Amino acid sequence: MCRWSLPSSRIPAYAKALGSLRVGAIKTTFKEETETDLFGEQDVLMGGVNHLVETGFEVLTEAGYQPEIAYFEVWHELNMLVDLMNEGGLNKARWSCSDTAHYGDFTSTVVDESTKDRMRYQLKRIQDGSFAKEFIDDQDAGAPKSKELQEKYSHEKIEEVGPRLRVMFSWNKDVKDADEAQSFTGKIARSQVQ
Repeated sequence: MCRWSLPSSRIPAYAKALGSLRVGAIKTTFKEETETDLFGEQDVLMGGVNHLVETGFEVLTEAGYQPEIAYFEVWHELNMLVDLMNEGGLNKARWSCSDTAHYGDFTSTVVDESTKDRMRYQLKRIQDGSFAKEFIDDQDAGAPKSKELQEKYSHEKIEEVGPRLRVMFSWNKDVKDADEAQSFTGKIARSQVQ
């Protein structure tokens, strides 16, 4: 998907030359692209889905379920759901799942109006610049908060189980996940991106 915000009539030509228009294009502004990208990444994807998966895994394992089963239910099946959403939206995902899953989608109170309120708050922080200020101040100080949080969240139990299971999947035979997993945690990961 090509998204452009420059006020140039040449952008579609560049996108076409690069092959980006094969899947489509959306004209946007720099402000809209930046704010929606930050919000989507922080509050829906990384801050939303990641924490939902980690919390679901913790609830199941704390209740005595095998970590491997918990991983498969809350992490691996997420891939199936995303594939269904990509193919046909939320409705296809809903009617492709079991009746109990479908019913739970409508009756679960895990994500509710208070979640939406917190998401509105995070969007406001992006829009008014307070998130950017917090992030830049942290980075200018040597990233102490970022490093602390990276260390805190890099040793989740789910990250011990995941690599062991992913190497067993036949479609992952060329992935060296189990060997590489140890190099993408904590302080090591932080030093790799700097």
